[in-house]
Amino acid sequence: MQPSFTVRVTKDQLGFCSGHFISYEGDRCERLHGHNYRVAVEVEGPLDENHYVFDFIALKRHVKTLTDAIDHRMLLPTRNRLIRVEPGPRNVQVRYRDREWSFPVGDCVLLEIENTTAELLARYLGERLQEILLREHAFRPLVMRVEVEETPGQSATVEWRLSGEA
Repeated sequence: MQPSFTVRVTKDQLGFCSGHFISYEGDRCERLHGHNYRVAVEVEGPLDENHYVFDFIALKRHVKTLTDAIDHRMLLPTRNRLIRVEPGPRNVQVRYRDREWSFPVGDCVLLEIENTTAELLARYLGERLQEILLREHAFRPLVMRVEVEETPGQSATVEWRLSGEA
């Protein structure tokens, strides 16, 4: 039996504070609010010539770059069937039924996701992290997990396996 090795990073600085709202129960939309999110990332794989799965410092740096890009921003889903996001030159107009919001363009991150749930934020961050690890380090973990915690005790995790199963 071969051992399996996992590296996990989670620190206070691997978080982001963002506003959002989600659609739920088919046709409802919650009120605008925010969270102090925390992110944890695990990668599994064989040990390399340095006897580690992946460099902790590099992994933390990449996760921090991703979380910094959405920190102190309004997170808006561009693929939601109920919430309409219309970017303009100065403001992003957002509509749900008779409710409307207008946010300065620079305060928003338009995410190509269906909803700004913790599950889909984890997937969004994980997909970008995978791209970075492959492009900058030629590293493809056997398993990768990304957890996004909205509040203590309330989190969502997504997992990818090299075999293509998710």
